[in-house]
Amino acid sequence: MTKEKKQYSFEDLLAIIKMLRGENGCPWDKVQTHESIKMNLIEEAYEAVEALDKGTTDQFADELGDLLLQVVFHAQIGADANTFSIDDVLYHVCDKMISRHSHIFGCDTAETPEDVLSTWEKNKQKEKGQKSYTETMEGVCSYLPALIRAQKIQSKASKAGFDWDNVTDALAKLQEETEELQKAIESEDQAHISEELGDVLFSAVNIARFTKCSAEESLENTIKKFISRFSYVENEANKAGKKLEDMTLAEMDALWETAKRR
Repeated sequence: MTKEKKQYSFEDLLAIIKMLRGENGCPWDKVQTHESIKMNLIEEAYEAVEALDKGTTDQFADELGDLLLQVVFHAQIGADANTFSIDDVLYHVCDKMISRHSHIFGCDTAETPEDVLSTWEKNKQKEKGQKSYTETMEGVCSYLPALIRAQKIQSKASKAGFDWDNVTDALAKLQEETEELQKAIESEDQAHISEELGDVLFSAVNIARFTKCSAEESLENTIKKFISRFSYVENEANKAGKKLEDMTLAEMDALWETAKRR
């Protein structure tokens, strides 16, 4: 028999966190600050995405709860310091959703998802007082993973017409940057190598954008593939009674090629 779940409300969560932060609350919860738990916000967001990709719907709901907890926790810390409260959080998100959906709550029209994104971006720029393309680029969160940030910035540059005509031109630029990286490596100038490597990565992200791929997800998939193939190589070496560090590169490459054909 399935155990019946107790029903909790959003108000219950607010009350629980307020109690934990109260005078007779939890010794740990009472001393936390925005700074001390800020990395938890990032961690919980990533765990929610992982549950979405790999877990069950219940696991996804569970991780979304952990993410919501971080929002409420920060709101309570703000309330305790008389800086802001959960009401301010709700005001900002509701006001933003209404103002940016001006095709629903205002006079704009948007017939397609692409129209909606265009309207959203227009309203966002208006809210933030962004009057130039440079300001929109500078407005992209600097804490984003670099691949995601690069792709967003390139998309904004493209809206200004600053873009390659097609993916072939973008591929040619990648080849050009790779050749410049090779020359930098030959120079043994570490700063120059780092700069040219960045140019190669930025050009590779451009390929992702042209082909409508996510550079971040593409790299993540390659990481998973690498680990899977490496695991095969290590397991096969163990079966043969060998340690990887005692094998030649040629021996490991042979196993790697086998792993690629699996």
